[in-house]
Amino acid sequence: MATEAILVTGATGVLGRHVLERVRATGRPARALTRRTALPDDPAVTWFTGDLAAGTGLDAAFAGVGTVIHCAGDARHYKNDLPAFRHLLEAAERAGVGHVVNISIVGIDRIPLPYYRIKLEGERLLAASGTGWSNLRATQFPSLLDAVFSALAKFPVLPMLSKTPCQPVDPGEVADRLVELALGDPVGHAPDVAGPDILPLTALAQQWLQAAGRHRPVLPVRVPGRLGAALRAGHLTAPERAVGTRTWQQFLATKKTNSVPGRAD
Repeated sequence: MATEAILVTGATGVLGRHVLERVRATGRPARALTRRTALPDDPAVTWFTGDLAAGTGLDAAFAGVGTVIHCAGDARHYKNDLPAFRHLLEAAERAGVGHVVNISIVGIDRIPLPYYRIKLEGERLLAASGTGWSNLRATQFPSLLDAVFSALAKFPVLPMLSKTPCQPVDPGEVADRLVELALGDPVGHAPDVAGPDILPLTALAQQWLQAAGRHRPVLPVRVPGRLGAALRAGHLTAPERAVGTRTWQQFLATKKTNSVPGRAD
């Protein structure tokens, strides 16, 4: 039904903020779920406090919702993501939600990282849930790379994975696609979304240092074993899905505009 609400989880995160902004623009009733108890004062959005990992506060948020866009996640405590996803799917079933749109990551089925295994299992849970679903994999956000480079730049040299291609994609462009999926019928696995340019992580790090006004050599580090081979094979990228338009250089230009000399933030 056209009047059914769209609920965004992780609505205060890097991606969720963009998604919520675009949901508001559709004219559909917009809802947002957060663990925060101090809720934003936004008359265009109905905010709910709930904890997906604990499964609390969900039924009120899901009541009357037609579509959920699931952006919540925590890479630092990623083991919570699976129980959180189970609780989300159970709440969606109780509320009669017709469509769950999930954001995932390019390469999770090919790169042997524990976090990626959790994300892949989440995709399997979604596909087996019995609820209509769409799953979108995206490449890395510039803000993630920014955070990684900022942390590593505290050292005299900046260590970075060698011969590892990366394809940064703008979160706003990913949000556009997620909302497009949410407004349509469930499609299952949607085509990936990736940025316009593929560059080695070492080159991205060098460009970041220049934009941030940091003077450090970049130290290429070769990762051994299956993980290193998968990274060097380009499994973080989706060359055939370079549909994004905002480049890494455009992201760095905003850093130059907003940065304080000598600082990376």
